[in-house]
Amino acid sequence: MYNHIETALVHGGYDPRADLANGGTGAVNPAVYLSSTYAQASPGEHSGYEYSRTGNPTRTALEDLIAELEGGVAGFAFASGMAAIAACLSLLNSGDTVIISNNVYGGTFRILDKVFKRFGINYLIENTNDAATLSEKLTPDVKAILVESPANPLLSVTDIAALAAVTKPRGILLMVDNTFMTPYLQRPLELGADIVIHSATKYLGGHSDLIAGLVVVSTAELAEKLHFILNSTGGILQPFDSYLLFRSIKSLGVRMDRHVANAEAVAAYLASHPAVARVYYPGLPGDPGHAIQQAQAKNGGAMVSFDLADGYRIEQFFRTLNLLMVAESLGGVESLVGHPVTMTHASIPPEIRAEMGISDQLVRLSIGIENVEDIIADLDRAFAAAQVK
Repeated sequence: MYNHIETALVHGGYDPRADLANGGTGAVNPAVYLSSTYAQASPGEHSGYEYSRTGNPTRTALEDLIAELEGGVAGFAFASGMAAIAACLSLLNSGDTVIISNNVYGGTFRILDKVFKRFGINYLIENTNDAATLSEKLTPDVKAILVESPANPLLSVTDIAALAAVTKPRGILLMVDNTFMTPYLQRPLELGADIVIHSATKYLGGHSDLIAGLVVVSTAELAEKLHFILNSTGGILQPFDSYLLFRSIKSLGVRMDRHVANAEAVAAYLASHPAVARVYYPGLPGDPGHAIQQAQAKNGGAMVSFDLADGYRIEQFFRTLNLLMVAESLGGVESLVGHPVTMTHASIPPEIRAEMGISDQLVRLSIGIENVEDIIADLDRAFAAAQVK
């Protein structure tokens, strides 16, 4: 372990000197093991690897790295963020209920509503920002709570430590999707969470060129259960993608510093613009979640959402953008812009979206690492074009 996460990002997960001492080459980067199977000295006598669905040395380096960064017992690498969420939900049994935050990624809602509900696993949508009120709704069938903090797309903040104080005495699993923050900005296990989930496609990958999911658990018991699920269902991350993700994480610190600096400037710009009815960004002092965010995270992150004001045409706003690309996903070095109602949250029924506060005028920004003046200039042009004359 290292004293500072910036160092752990670069040197964690794999030690070339240890590799050299064990008869390896001492290569500075882990090797990419493109092998499905491994020779055994005799039946059942192997080096720790027997079949790459069960374990692969390249994937192991990545899994060790994310476990170290999140401060957990073990890490697991999946073929996508949704595969990671599916595996975590597979810890539940028929008849169990999972509570989810009242604004989450549409794919999380979809898999619960359309897949796991068919297997007898139920869900409730609740305001997880109020742990005291939530505790009154923790009936015996509630076995897990899955939150995003900040949440997608309204950037609402959940007090993870307060929620853990409610769940732990009851033996309820607290799962935190840490995709928006990454371990560089927030470490949920240290706040009392049991499981941390990442869509590593986003900031951890950082270059919009791979799909991956990561999970870190807090106990050996959870590690054993989750490895069994991963091995049984087979949603593993392939060796070369594991290598690419391992490499990308090395630059996470410097990328996030630039992402966040740009996001803070854009949020301040939006907060004073007449085209914007409301800004959602926990890094702003006036945001409802600002105090909690300051207490449990390094800063407000790099995602910013806002409601376009009346008198501005949202279709024209999107059509006029040039630098900011209209696209799904987030967390790449390039700035992306999305319309949650028709994109990331289209799978959520309109009435539930309305209850969540996701309006037709909501815009979600993933702020990249370009020069922030160019980002703001692009928004300025789009606002001017969108205004009804």
